[in-house]
Amino acid sequence: MDTQKPIPLKKSSPLEDIEPRLRPFLPADLYATAWVDPSQKNLEKVFEHLRTLQRIVNDYTSRSTAANPPIPGHPDENWQRGTLMFTDLAGFTRLMEANASKGKAGASSLLGVLNAYFAKMIEIISKSGGDLLEFTGDALLALFAATNDEKKPNEDAIKAVRAALRMQRAMTEFAEIETPEGILNLGMRIGLHSGRFLSADIGTPRRMEHVLLGKTVQNTKLAESAGVNGRVCLSTTLYERLKDEFEFEDHKSKDGERDYKLVVDNIAKGQLGEYELYAMTGSRRRHASALLFERGIAELVQQIEKLVNAIEPLASLLPLPVLNLLVESAAKRNIPPDFVEPTVVFVNFIGLPEMVDRVMPGEEKNIIRTFSKAFAQINAAVEARGGVLKKITYHLTGSDIVIYFGAPIAHSNDTERAAEAALAIRDIVMDITAPRVTIRNAPDIICQIGINVGAAFAAEIGEPRGRREFNVLGDTVNIAARLMSRAEPNQILVTGRAYEKAKESFDFDFVDDVSLKGKAATTPIYELKGPLLQE
Repeated sequence: MDTQKPIPLKKSSPLEDIEPRLRPFLPADLYATAWVDPSQKNLEKVFEHLRTLQRIVNDYTSRSTAANPPIPGHPDENWQRGTLMFTDLAGFTRLMEANASKGKAGASSLLGVLNAYFAKMIEIISKSGGDLLEFTGDALLALFAATNDEKKPNEDAIKAVRAALRMQRAMTEFAEIETPEGILNLGMRIGLHSGRFLSADIGTPRRMEHVLLGKTVQNTKLAESAGVNGRVCLSTTLYERLKDEFEFEDHKSKDGERDYKLVVDNIAKGQLGEYELYAMTGSRRRHASALLFERGIAELVQQIEKLVNAIEPLASLLPLPVLNLLVESAAKRNIPPDFVEPTVVFVNFIGLPEMVDRVMPGEEKNIIRTFSKAFAQINAAVEARGGVLKKITYHLTGSDIVIYFGAPIAHSNDTERAAEAALAIRDIVMDITAPRVTIRNAPDIICQIGINVGAAFAAEIGEPRGRREFNVLGDTVNIAARLMSRAEPNQILVTGRAYEKAKESFDFDFVDDVSLKGKAATTPIYELKGPLLQE
């Protein structure tokens, strides 16, 4: 009987043990070079690349998330309190259209204006003590976290209002923008509301997402929607906290059903100042960079593994195509802007987000587990068809899921891929088993879906060397969102252009010619029913 033990195989590379984890974070050429020739020089290149990538993924997340990153694949949640701020930019569509005819030069010019705007707003939010949680198209969501200082119970709300006033004053810089089609301007609405909300990490190790849930988030969105360009709009709840701190005007929502307050900006410039004394004095975040003290092969591999450990949690929050784009462009630290023609899918996911404020303490965990499972399945349906689930955002009811086909990677049949994904998402939502919670009159778990195709602007927006993200913006995105809002429960509505691109493969019913906000002519709308049955 042969009892000789097998001779252990020699490792083909010192990177072999961490290669599966390292693989997603290296550009193709560097990966190949480091694997076939793992010399000290090439491993130092890997280290330097990963150090740059660590800074980038940190800049793609909020300060709070970077400080407390998710554990990939482990849903988690916690209740927070504070004042939330939603902004919305007016005038971007005209600005985009004015620059679109100039090609790459127009894209570069448009990005310059956008990033000047975003950089200014981010700087003010940060200097005022806030945290930019995310970009939502051309909008922003920021948090001014509540403190435990009993002597200053309204500190978060006061900081938020003062920040909002500074932001509106700064918009004078964008009142006269030179474009190929003349002088244009940008305006901004700001809505504020405060209270308790649920912050959660959901998803799989492959893709995580950070979401906010609860009525506080939706009431903030309602305040922004009811607002006025150039003004700061407060919910009546927040007004009650601050009625002795600022001067206000009465205001109503567009439908006249809700009362709001507009802040009167009668504060002298010297009194308002540029930032809060107790806030950060700069908007850019400085992260401790990994340093190399020893440059032997073993030490280099050890430091590379430490960087992978730091990158993985935050990278899990990025869609894979976006992560790949960042990895390949890390050396240049620049993603060129472009005018693209994507198919945009907007999904309003209704039911689960509305439950979190109504369940017994502790039962919100069941909601988050169900939400996490649904998100994982929806993201898989999008990824499998070559799309990008950009993020979960916030709607007047439920949560919005924003999906792109055609950016940053385009296919010849992106609209058909989008239609197939939308049908799969509807099936996923309709098959969700409601979480086990103690709640009366639990809402039905449903979705509404809108699909549109058209011109858009794809770029890395924000601070060029600070808080930023890759995004797709334009009226094409807005129209998809408006279609979504018009859809009935579990209905998929598409524009005439999307119908023309997918009619050979899918079954549609004509719905109507409808008037959409900002459009002089009516738009033909169709309902996507299912795949076209082959005879």
